[in-house]
Amino acid sequence: MNNFIFLTVLITISNFSFAEVIHKERSLYRNIIVEDSFNLRCLKFNVKTSKTNQSCLYKDDPQKLVFNYTKLLFSSLLLLDKAPEKILIVGLGGGTMSNTLHQLYPQALIENVEIDPSVIKVARQYFGFFENDKVTSKVQDGRIFVKRAAMKKQKYDWIILDAFNGDYIPEHLLTKEFLQETKTLLSKNGVLSANTFSVSDLYAHESATYKAVFGDFFNVRNRKNSNRIILTSNNTALTSEAIITERVKSLQPKLSPYGIDIIQISSNMSSTKDEQDWSGDTKILTDQFSPANLLNQ
Repeated sequence: MNNFIFLTVLITISNFSFAEVIHKERSLYRNIIVEDSFNLRCLKFNVKTSKTNQSCLYKDDPQKLVFNYTKLLFSSLLLLDKAPEKILIVGLGGGTMSNTLHQLYPQALIENVEIDPSVIKVARQYFGFFENDKVTSKVQDGRIFVKRAAMKKQKYDWIILDAFNGDYIPEHLLTKEFLQETKTLLSKNGVLSANTFSVSDLYAHESATYKAVFGDFFNVRNRKNSNRIILTSNNTALTSEAIITERVKSLQPKLSPYGIDIIQISSNMSSTKDEQDWSGDTKILTDQFSPANLLNQ
């Protein structure tokens, strides 16, 4: 290993290893920690699992995205036939996704739903999360918000499910009933993307549940890590490869300033129509059968 590569690796490790806690508090739901590691600032939930980083930003370049899964979420744009006008984000974290989407689509209405008011406060204070007449945040459980929005017949062009309690996705946001309610919120050509994992014991159950509600969907993942985005549309037929290729060309220059390589991301999309990697008799998660905590051990 030459000196330059060694130094690069050392700096990368140091960014995550030598952290200064700049804020810590106990909320109604969890311990919240904000750490600075040189140029990196991260939001953490102090829980038993090692997957504690919820959101990070580069202090000298906050518009550039840090996490792989956040970048993978932008594969959703490859299924949209026009710029999204109304976006729902369930699970705020540091608010980086909301901020990026507002920069990309300043005329879009973006609604953020977060159960923990302390997370919203910390996102505003330490991660530059901003709100205005187009961007709002609401303190509410995602399941309750979706149910009430469905009753009001609200519609969204893009729904992002990114709620995380520190151990895994909350059980009641994994079930067939919840997904059916969420599906009713999609506009005619609306897209839903869910942040989850490819190494969880829940993998097959989640996959079977999404397919039961939406039909075939795209798996979007980077084979180098455990991130997986489940990407689906309100359309019964998935977008063709030719259309996706054209959209990649138009989106690449728009997304590259944020550290998003949509060309690479598109190559990591696979359709369950062509590749179903779970058993056909896998049990679907429901409100009566959702053993997330047991399966995630």
